[in-house]
Amino acid sequence: MLLGFPLLLIPLAIYNILTFLIPVDWNTVIFTVRMVSEGEWKITFSDALLAVAIFMLFLETVKATRTTTRSIVDHMLSTLVFVGALIEFLLVKQAATSPFALLVLICLVDVIGGYTVSIRTARRDYSIERETAL
Repeated sequence: MLLGFPLLLIPLAIYNILTFLIPVDWNTVIFTVRMVSEGEWKITFSDALLAVAIFMLFLETVKATRTTTRSIVDHMLSTLVFVGALIEFLLVKQAATSPFALLVLICLVDVIGGYTVSIRTARRDYSIERETAL
């Protein structure tokens, strides 16, 4: 049922909630991981949000491999999410940050990747069908 839902809306919604309803400093360290090298890896709110967005991008890429009519709707929704995020980035003062710019870039990669995977899959399916018909 949620197959057509654009998953990148989740990190965008989290960003907007944490920016407008519960204002947070995106550079605040959530936790620190001590490395074997005795260095410290400090994970911030923006790092965690971008990690979630990259995972959602992976799931969106897997969804793009489907060859159903639903995938067309999914691509259109992903395009709308990208356009909405880009408009928010350009017009809303609180969205003019590096974490949000990277979220917009991830949305762009989702749109381009989704269409590319679908076209390549359709081309492969067409060539297989054509060879079996001969």
